[in-house]
Amino acid sequence: MIRIDTVTKRYPDGTVAVDRLSLDIPDRSITVLVGPSGCGKTTTLRMINRMVEPSEGAILLDGADIRKQPVNTLRRSMGYVIQNAGLFQHRTIVDNIATVPRLLGWSRQKSRARAAELMERVGLDAALAKRYPYQLSGGQQQRVGVARALAADPPVLLMDEPFSAVDPVVRKGLQDELLRIQDELGKTIVFVTHDIDEAVKLGTMVAVLRTGGRLAQYAPPAELLSAPADAFVEDFLGADRGIRRLSFFGSDALELRTEPIVAVDSTAEQIAARAVTDAPCLLVTGLDGRPLGWSAPEDLTAGAVHTERLISCGRPFVHGEDSLRAALDCAVLSPTGWAVAVDGAGRAVGVVSQQTIGEAIRGAHAEGRAQAKAGR
Repeated sequence: MIRIDTVTKRYPDGTVAVDRLSLDIPDRSITVLVGPSGCGKTTTLRMINRMVEPSEGAILLDGADIRKQPVNTLRRSMGYVIQNAGLFQHRTIVDNIATVPRLLGWSRQKSRARAAELMERVGLDAALAKRYPYQLSGGQQQRVGVARALAADPPVLLMDEPFSAVDPVVRKGLQDELLRIQDELGKTIVFVTHDIDEAVKLGTMVAVLRTGGRLAQYAPPAELLSAPADAFVEDFLGADRGIRRLSFFGSDALELRTEPIVAVDSTAEQIAARAVTDAPCLLVTGLDGRPLGWSAPEDLTAGAVHTERLISCGRPFVHGEDSLRAALDCAVLSPTGWAVAVDGAGRAVGVVSQQTIGEAIRGAHAEGRAQAKAGR
């Protein structure tokens, strides 16, 4: 949908912010621009809606040069979200969201109805509609910013570090919300960030830029992590890129063990039967099947388990839904070295050791190499 064709941005003092950049940004996907400060990420984003005009080259939208469109028409056809939301402080939340529809000539009633619809879509309580931005938390303001950008149903959404000013917990929630909305609406999103974890999580394609606005590598996240183009990309990805890569391997193939699991009301015979030599502890579950904690078999009393004496089982992973990275994290954080797998309802479906997870990781790597070889 968007083609950046040999684009350069050179300022009057000779500073080159973007240098002969070429990118094909696919339709209905999230393309992330990432890199160190001064690499031209935001400048590139702003050239797409002509807030900054390129010095050389062309940017095409559906094959047409964006410079042939009136600039106001172009900008109103693209949603734009920035850090700290950039909301109008003197307008209510519903009127902030309705800004672009009103500019496009929509009636007040239709614009507000659209705003109310979008508040629900981005997870904002309808009771917030008549409040002002200063009365909302940072995360809520960012949701308003996303809703405002979507208000006129633009095919393109430009996002400039929209979640960088909020705390990690809120940021994760906003990222998940964006992925959910994208799954429903299928926009063409260009997203700027300096956070490689955010880029890997959100991006369909990731463009790593060098200082001076030169493209270092453009690839899907899994390929970026497995085969960095050069030392610069490798250094930028960080020393733990192998761990990040595990996010792209599913946990569905893990071989779970059910023997070391006992219910809280198990008999002495059932406890004895469940004890296995290679598992240091037994996982105790409640009557609803949810994990309660670990215990050595000899410390369990038939029919009268004292849950307060159990060893914490930590955070479980959802088998088949979470990645191998999540499973490994659970095993590493578990005091027993074993991860607990649950189903979508939170019921324990098995346990798995670090050793088994390691074998699954090696198998996934081998399969990836085989697929790459077949692709060549």
